[in-house]
Parts: sequence; C-alpha cells; structure tokens
Amino acid sequence: MSKQTSIIKPLIGPEQSLPEITIKAIVLAAILVVVLCAGNAYLGLKVGTTVSASIPAAVISMGLLRFFRHSNVLENNIVQTAASVGEATAAGVAYIIPSLLLIHYWDTFHFWQTFLITLLGGCLGMLFSVPIRRVIINNPGLKFPEGTAIGTVLKASSEADSDIKPLLLGGIIGGIITLFQVGFKVVADNFQFWFSKGTVVFGLGLGLSPALLAAGYIIGINVAISVLIGVILGWGLGIPILTSLYGAGNSLSPSDTAIFIWDSYTRYMGVGTMLVGGLWTIITLLKPLCEGILASFESIKLAKLNEEAVLRTERDIPITLILVLLAVIMVAAFFVFYTQINPVLFGIGFSMHVTLAAVGAVFVILGGFLFGSISAYFAGLIGSTNSPGSGLLVSAILVFSLILILIFSIFSHLTPDKNLDLAAFAIMVCSVIMVTITISNDTMQDLKAGQIVGATPWKQQVVLILGVIIAALVIAPVLLLLFNAYGIGGIFPRPGMSPNDMLAAPQAGLIAAVVQGVFAHNLPWIMLVIGGIIALFAIFADEFLKRRGKRLPILAIGLGIYLPLASSMPVVVGGLLSFLAHKAIEKRNGKNALDNKIVRKNLYRGLLVACGLVAGASIMGVVLAIPFAIERSSDALCLVSPTFAPAANFLGVVVAAALCYWMYRVVTSQKT
Repeated sequence: MSKQTSIIKPLIGPEQSLPEITIKAIVLAAILVVVLCAGNAYLGLKVGTTVSASIPAAVISMGLLRFFRHSNVLENNIVQTAASVGEATAAGVAYIIPSLLLIHYWDTFHFWQTFLITLLGGCLGMLFSVPIRRVIINNPGLKFPEGTAIGTVLKASSEADSDIKPLLLGGIIGGIITLFQVGFKVVADNFQFWFSKGTVVFGLGLGLSPALLAAGYIIGINVAISVLIGVILGWGLGIPILTSLYGAGNSLSPSDTAIFIWDSYTRYMGVGTMLVGGLWTIITLLKPLCEGILASFESIKLAKLNEEAVLRTERDIPITLILVLLAVIMVAAFFVFYTQINPVLFGIGFSMHVTLAAVGAVFVILGGFLFGSISAYFAGLIGSTNSPGSGLLVSAILVFSLILILIFSIFSHLTPDKNLDLAAFAIMVCSVIMVTITISNDTMQDLKAGQIVGATPWKQQVVLILGVIIAALVIAPVLLLLFNAYGIGGIFPRPGMSPNDMLAAPQAGLIAAVVQGVFAHNLPWIMLVIGGIIALFAIFADEFLKRRGKRLPILAIGLGIYLPLASSMPVVVGGLLSFLAHKAIEKRNGKNALDNKIVRKNLYRGLLVACGLVAGASIMGVVLAIPFAIERSSDALCLVSPTFAPAANFLGVVVAAALCYWMYRVVTSQKT
C-alpha cells in the first residue's frame, strides 16, 4: 500500500471530511455539462478541436458557489470534475460519429445509437481510470500541466494567506493575448515560413499560444526534448524527403505543400510511433499497474476490518464493483453491436453474426483499456488540450479494421459491396473506444486536480458517471441541431444550404478517409511501419538512458511527429524556457538553490503564472465560442483584413518573446 500512497500533501488532509457531492454542486455541474457539451461540439465540428473545459468550469463554479454560505473547495472540485465531462464527450463523439454521415451510411443522427455508444464509452473511460489512478498520478515523470493548473487554481482560491496575484495576472494576460489572437486576429497565434528549392520544400513553424507555451513550461525540458526530436524527424527531415518523393503539384504554395504532405503521410508516421510506443508504455506499466489493482483489492479488505485503515484521499470505487460493471458493459456492447449488424447486407449467417458482435464487445474492453490507458498517460505527459486523441483513434480504427478483414478472410468472403457496412461497423465500435479515450484523459486530469486539493476519489468517480449520463443524453440532439443548421462535412439535410456556413468536421473526415482506405487497401502503410521503427529505436535509446538516470519519453516523440508545428513547437519553447530559468537560478545560487526560501517562492510564483496563462487562455477560448456560434464564423470578431497577416505575424512573435522574457524574470528575480 505504501507504494501507492499519494506523494503530494493535499490542501484538505485525509483526516478532514468536508461536503463534496451536494445538491447545489450537482445542479450547477449538470447545467455546465450541457453548456460545455454543446459549445465544444460546435468547435469540434467547425475547426477540429475543442477547448479543455476543466479550468473554465472550476472558475465558473468558484464564482457561483461564493453566493452560497456554506461551500468549500471540494464542492468546487466536484463541479469542475463533472462539468469537464461535457467537453470530453463532445470531443469523443464529434471526432468520429459524423463520419457515419460522411461515408453515406447514416443520413441523420440517430438518438438511441448515439446515446448508447456515448454512454458505453464514457463509463468505460471512467472505470478504466480506477485501477490505473495510483500508477499514473503518482508517477513523478508526469507533470499534468492542466491537472496541476486546475488544482492550483482551486487551491489558491481557498487559501486566505495564499498570494494568488501571479495566478490572476497570468490568467488576465493569457486571456487578453488569446482574445487578440483568436478573436480580433490582430496578433498571430502561429508563424510559418516555408520555401521550395526545386521540388523539395523546407521551412519551419512556431506556435505562439500562451496556453501551450505555459504548458511546455510546466512539463519541463525532458518531454520538450522528446517532442523536439519528433519535430525534427517529422517536419525537419520528413517534409523535405517526402516532398522530393511525392510532391503536391505546382498549384500549391510551399506552405500548403508542407501541410498536404504532413496530412497525407507524415502524421501516419506519428501514429505508428505512438502505437508502438503506447504498447511499450503499457508493458512497462504492467508491474505498477498490477500493484495498483492489488492495492485496490487490499483496500477492500482493510476497509472491512477497519474503515479508517484506507485514507479518505485514497478510496476508489471498489475494484470488485468495477469488474462487475465492466462485465455488464461488455454484455450491453454485445447487444448494441448485434442489433446494428444487418446479416443480409453483410451476407452472413447467425454464427457469424454473433461472432462479429462478440469481437466488437471484446475489442471495446481490451482496446478501450489499452488506448484509454495511453490517453490517461498523455494527460500527465502533455495535458488534455494537446493530447492526440485522433491519433489514438486512428490506431484503434486500423487495428479493428484489420481484425475484421482477417475474420472475413478466414470465415467468409470479403467482397467490395461489403466495404461500406464493414466500415460503418468499425466506426461504431471505435466510437465507443474514442469516447473511452477522451473520458480517460479527462478523468485522470480531474483526479490529479482532486489529489492536489484533497478530494475523495470515489466521489469524483461517481459524479464523472453522472456527467457521462447527462452528456450522452445531450450530445445526439446537439449534433442533430448543428447538422440541420449548418450541414456537416459537405453533407446537407436539405438542398439550397450554403457551403460557406458548413461545419467541416475535419477529424471525422480523417476517420472516414482512413477507414475507407483500409478496406480499399490504399493507406500509406509504409509511413506507419517507419513510425514503428522510430519507436523501436527510441525504446532502445530510452532503456540506455534510463541506466544513467535520464529518460526519453517515446510517446512524446510520436507527438512531435503527429502534431502540427503550431501545437508542438510552443511546448518545446516552454520546456526550454523552464530549463534556462532553472539553470540561471542554479548558477547564481549553487546546486543547493532549492534550500533558498526566495528561490522556492519564485519557482512557485512561476508555476502560478504558468497555470494562470493556461487558465486564462482556456476560459477565453470558451467565451469566444459564443460569438463564433452566434455569427457562425470564427471571424466574427476579426478587426483586420487578410493583408494585415505579415504585421500580425510580427506582433505574434514579439508578444510571445515578451511573454517568455516576463516568465523568465518572474522565476529568476531575487525579489521576494
């Protein structure tokens, strides 16, 4: 048990017991789930990304609960825990379910199918987090940039003697910069420079988002170096080599050519790296994972003997109940998939019908645990906003589609006329997996925040299930409303609708292309293999470095290859900034710098500023979604014309440089 005990001293100690699940907290959380689910479903379909809702939910709940006489930080944490499910569910569903429209299998969104898929995936995501909670949140190599930010925001708001000025200042600055970047578009949020020499394209890119720069600062140099290695492999070497081999035609600019090559080839290399690296990560976590599961069983025995034997802050939902619920979900998944398979269209008999449904049910359990665990690991490694959920989804789609092809090759005859039905079945099964991925990621982030403030894990897990149920009821009507209002991915509910207002659903489009490509046998498999080989080399390097007290996170290398430069490079810059600041402190104060009270205070102040930047940018992202939705355009608040782009790029670089310098001075200053 000692190995599994929290390594963080919580704000509210385990010996204290404050109200957590209260009526006002549940009502407020339910309202926020609906609002955040709807808003992020729109964003996910419009631009292919969502805004992490935990920090906005925490800030909103803090503001509203202040009107009640008896409220506390653990109630605030319960509200943000449940409310964040709205965003996670929206991402999980909006990234894949619309692909059933895009492959022309559905002509509208069906409530019960969408509800059941969402409910099954959401419950699995939460349940799988229980046995791995201790392993993940107590891993010293995982910094949980957003989970730490949430916990810090909650903690600072409840401590009367806590200096929250750096947190508030960071939040204000992060919000203002994001407003001028994403809203007014006066300041660029990324800078790209590409040029061609013959058929070969060279260049670089840099993201300027304050949230990602701050996340990189929190994560530190170790992960930043791994991400940089991935960037060099995927963008620095991959783009020039692949453009010389494939190109994209003379009609595209160098910048568009680089994006085309990344979208068509390089990102699949990142998927291969993450798939192999993820499998290896699970293998290396098997021992502590087993210890965590055994500790869960041990806690049940101790609880029966002595209720106080298990610390309040270490009590999960009993593992025996988890196993029962997993069995129930597997049976429910079997019946859901059985009813969705039309044996006439598939050209199969009863036994094959049962086999396919059973394979789907088993895959959502085994695959859900694998990809959900990797996603939970990503929450600690890189944060929720930057986690490559679509990359894990592509991996799941590839694996399950190949399983289907293998089954039909052995037991039946695979003909082209079955491709549509097989693709749709693969999408439905992997829709459950995708919701599992996003909820696992969100759950682990929330549990980390709960660890910081001293929440009771099982109570957080209960309200997460409640949030999943509410979000599952809401998401289908929201998707149907958006489809009828705008159309999705070139599919319109009625003639005469304007394509300019259409929701592009880029992630769903990617999934539709991948699953159709698998059954049509035209995916870039060589890129996946190359990515896997990169992961193998990284594994050997990591094992070598581990003996010398250093690490090379393999999944972070895959991230660097997979993510666009606007998302990966600010993490690298933030990590480098953290390294330089710490080195400056060490140079001035010696290797025992942390013994200096002023140094410790300034380091904590820097962490507060970084957390504030993440919080402010996240909140502004949610606020900006409102006018974007009303005006049906992300340019609703734009103040400049396209010709202002060069000036916006210059201002973006200047603002980012000034922000980095300010953070550096905050940490390295000798002032108290």
